[in-house]
Amino acid sequence: MFKQSYQTLSNSEKSWEDTTKKAIKHASKSVKNIRSVYVQDQSASVKDDEVVDFRVNLKITFEVK
Repeated sequence: MFKQSYQTLSNSEKSWEDTTKKAIKHASKSVKNIRSVYVQDQSASVKDDEVVDFRVNLKITFEVK
């Protein structure tokens, strides 16, 4: 078994959790056998004293068969 990983950025207007789920859903369209995700960094955009966008920097690890 061989594992490989890549780094990606994702964003959502809802939450960091939603952002992570969206990234995995999108990645699974082209990468199979995803085994884990590591959230390396989180940030948010603020406008008029309100959080308007959640962002995560992820490392997605998948198994290569």
